Amino acid sequence: MEDLLTSLIALSPPADRRLNAVLRQSAAQVLGLPALPYEDAVEPSDIEQLVAEFAEQFSTDVSVITAGQRDGFMAALGANAFWIAALMFIADFVPRVRAGFWALGLPGVADPDGWDRDTDPVDLLLNRFAGTVGALRELDPVTTEIVRLRGAAAHNCRLCKSLRETTALDAGGSEALYADIEDYEPSARLTDAHKAALRYVDALVWTPSAISAEVAAGVRASYSAAEATEITLDVMRNALNKIAVALGGDAPRVTEGTELYRLGADGVPVFG
Repeated sequence: MEDLLTSLIALSPPADRRLNAVLRQSAAQVLGLPALPYEDAVEPSDIEQLVAEFAEQFSTDVSVITAGQRDGFMAALGANAFWIAALMFIADFVPRVRAGFWALGLPGVADPDGWDRDTDPVDLLLNRFAGTVGALRELDPVTTEIVRLRGAAAHNCRLCKSLRETTALDAGGSEALYADIEDYEPSARLTDAHKAALRYVDALVWTPSAISAEVAAGVRASYSAAEATEITLDVMRNALNKIAVALGGDAPRVTEGTELYRLGADGVPVFG
């Protein structure tokens, strides 16, 4: 799994090398974390500065990106917008995973030995990475769903909030339990382990440069190293919703209630 994260770091599409550098610099400044490596330090052009400002909002709080910001980003990049958003997400979230692993005492993610100029970032991120993480099964399905729903609320992904995973429901998940996620500390339904995971989710989303010793200790006390690794990677996988939210593509498929799906053995959601 760490090799796949290293592969994400190695991405440096030739046509977007400058923007990739700008995105990685911008994310580091916002997050207060070391930037992912990039090929060239650049002084942004006007368009690159516009993209950098969009990326800063993407990292800070994607849920409040305005229609004007979105329109400017889309107009500047055209058909390349989704591709650049994938590079933006990598710049934003891989440093968070590195910080989480470090706080929990887990093995780190190595920098690549060279640059990958050929792989499609969208395919590597949305297909290979998302599917590989989705196929992990160290963590119980209810905790996996609780972690997912906390991230959905943090990024205000309308689609994600409308979904319910059936394996988790079969294992004891319920609307009553999920309703307690919003204000989880006083909940009598959520376990101490659930609350430890949720504190860690919040830290990765909002304060990745300052994951407290108490938060990390709570995760280590409640979960094995393999489970803690899966929680961290689940937060990143779930946060792929930031791309949809940023580009305005997060509308739910149901007008009321929730839509059921099952996470397949290959990590791909199965609807229907």
